[in-house]
Amino acid sequence: MAAAKDPVRIAISVGVYVMLYVAAQFVLFFVLGIAGQVASVILTVMLSAVFANWLALRIYENRPLTAVGLWWNHASRNNLAFGLLGGIGSACLVLAPPLLAGAAHLVRAPQAPAGGTLAFVTVMLAGGAVGEELLFRGYGFQVLLGSFGPYATIIPVGIIFALLHGGNPNATWFGLANTAGFGILFGYAFLRTRDLWLPIGIHFGWNLTLPLFGVQLSGLRMEITGHEMVWTAGKLW
Repeated sequence: MAAAKDPVRIAISVGVYVMLYVAAQFVLFFVLGIAGQVASVILTVMLSAVFANWLALRIYENRPLTAVGLWWNHASRNNLAFGLLGGIGSACLVLAPPLLAGAAHLVRAPQAPAGGTLAFVTVMLAGGAVGEELLFRGYGFQVLLGSFGPYATIIPVGIIFALLHGGNPNATWFGLANTAGFGILFGYAFLRTRDLWLPIGIHFGWNLTLPLFGVQLSGLRMEITGHEMVWTAGKLW
């Protein structure tokens, strides 16, 4: 996004972007409510973020949605692949050592997951990663980044990203701190590549791997493998 130095112009453009998202979310929440609680929330976030970015780009930049960092080329494919590997690898590095050391173990869940659960959760988590990265690293973030620089943008937005996960069931301060750290990492990933595919890949890879181990994701437990990870030394987050 083009850098703006006028604080009023910055506040208006970012404020309009946020209001577009909130307005779309308000409408879509009722329209998509029939899709089920989890699906409706994720679809609402994703479609609202797409709408807010698309319209803000049209209003202020006269550019297409892909200009926010969604162009598709050889570099973006590599960034997505590296992001997926990084997210999956990070989750495995965190969870595998406690299992190997006996500080945690896998137990069978009380109920087996329904057929198609893995595919459904995978699609929903992919949509959630795209929606959240568009919202938090999209137009508004990029305007602030171009105007105030990385330190004044990436860290505060990462903290806001975490705080907005505070309403999730079973959320803890440790989990929110972890989410803030990842929010900062996602911002840095965008800064390095100037596209959204690397942060989307990291975000999706991490979010998918935790439920595969039977671990809560942002305070939510998704039963997709029929097993849960039980911590002998107490819950990690």
